[in-house]
Amino acid sequence: MKNKIKTGVELKEEEKKIEIKEILLAENYVSPEDMAKAEKYAKDNQVSITDYLFNEEILTKDLFGQAMAEFFKVEYSDLNSYPPNKEQVLLIPEETARQFRIIVFKRDERAVMIATDNPSQTGMLETLVQIFPKQKIILSYSLAEDIEESFVHYRKTLETRFGKIIQEEGKVIPQIIDEIIQDSLIFNASDIHFEPQSEEVLIRFRIDGVLQEVGRIPKNYYENMINRIKVQANLRTDEHFSSQDGAIHFEKGESVADIRVSIVPILDGEKVVMRILSKYVRGFNLSNLGLSAGNEKILTDAASKPFGMILVVGPTGSGKTTTLYSLIRILNKPQVNIATIEDPAEYKIKGINQIQVNKETNLTFSDGLRSIVRQDPDIILVGEIRDNETVEIAVNAALTGHLLLSTFHANDAATAIPRLLDMKVEPFLLASTMELIIAQRLVRRICENCRYSYTEKKQTFYKGKGCNVCNHTGYKGRIAIFEFIQITAEMQDLILKNPSSKEIWGIASKQGSKTLFEDGMEKVKSGITTIEELRRVASEKK
Repeated sequence: MKNKIKTGVELKEEEKKIEIKEILLAENYVSPEDMAKAEKYAKDNQVSITDYLFNEEILTKDLFGQAMAEFFKVEYSDLNSYPPNKEQVLLIPEETARQFRIIVFKRDERAVMIATDNPSQTGMLETLVQIFPKQKIILSYSLAEDIEESFVHYRKTLETRFGKIIQEEGKVIPQIIDEIIQDSLIFNASDIHFEPQSEEVLIRFRIDGVLQEVGRIPKNYYENMINRIKVQANLRTDEHFSSQDGAIHFEKGESVADIRVSIVPILDGEKVVMRILSKYVRGFNLSNLGLSAGNEKILTDAASKPFGMILVVGPTGSGKTTTLYSLIRILNKPQVNIATIEDPAEYKIKGINQIQVNKETNLTFSDGLRSIVRQDPDIILVGEIRDNETVEIAVNAALTGHLLLSTFHANDAATAIPRLLDMKVEPFLLASTMELIIAQRLVRRICENCRYSYTEKKQTFYKGKGCNVCNHTGYKGRIAIFEFIQITAEMQDLILKNPSSKEIWGIASKQGSKTLFEDGMEKVKSGITTIEELRRVASEKK
């Protein structure tokens, strides 16, 4: 193995995989057998070997960090557990920090400990001596993603940056829009809202499912902003009184995203909502969705069957698409033909044939699904079942030797069956094709950095105090809660009788199904989410 390796951002991806493999094996953090499995999985699913090792819990991120630190013969600085505050970050000029990817981890009168993802960088130590001339420099290793998160402290508020952009009188509108989009990516926002009011425009981000105000801009700049967004999204700039939908591909430096744009007229102007989509799906897998071990087995068993239907139900924004794509990643093999019809095709996955609904050419879900069936598919994903025609074709496709995955709007798993029967699906067809119905919601995760426990009525619960890591909300990230109904022989007999949702749940609960609330309570007791957050999205009684 080489004496020196590069693990910074300048290293090519293929070289990085090879070096990481050698380090983990040399330091005995991963067995050769597990590494072989990781390499095969990475190749089959277009992910990195560390994705597999993390997801299978063969290796934690902290252990990976410690392995890298041992290789470099330095300490490991866990920035995730001990995030540096703004004062620490600003001790190093931003340009230098980004150049060498360095953060002050600890500091006293005699020494300063610097965290970096590459302690062997040329010129770094000399630069640090100039910044801290009277203190001993101690280098430590930290994960690149944790260092990147710390850089958020260099960003001034949006309004401060807006003021500076306006003062400089350059390309004001493009710069303001770019700053907003880049901030949304840094804070992992799912949506950007531009909300015109009488004298100004409110900008809000939806982060972990909750809207947060991030800035305001003067109203007189908004018309030009709207026009630029419309041009980028290929929309009509002369249309102000009807809704329009489009898409933007954003790329600036390392920031890349596909953005879905919706514009609707309101009393004070035109409101814009941008949905932020990843360029490619990378982290989707069943392990980190929030499935219990039992439910994960039920899902993988249903998905291993050659035909039948798996339905995921819930309101908009409940993570249904993420669940289906996580399943698709597992099923995506060279010997399998997978086709999708979506509106829109939110995520691009290599090896899958994706069709997007197009109203202008009358390419609807039903028409697209008819075409897909003639394309010799093994697995079909229908983005959403919306009408009688689509559900009829979908059920017939599942009956004739295809595994069909789709989403459907229903409040819970038991309600889905009566709703499908109301859409004129023959009971015997539904009973013979449906394999599994999953209902889900998303709850916010308690921030691990500031989580604490408390006792109420002799029961231990958990909350987040609020810290720099979670932007003082007490929450960071989201996880799903689930409700599963398997279509057993007893359930098939019941479907033939046009049952109510109450009758369906009566059998499902006897067979071991848990409600959304019950599944959520398991996550509350485990310290993953709060009881308040669970009650926000699910009711206690069925």
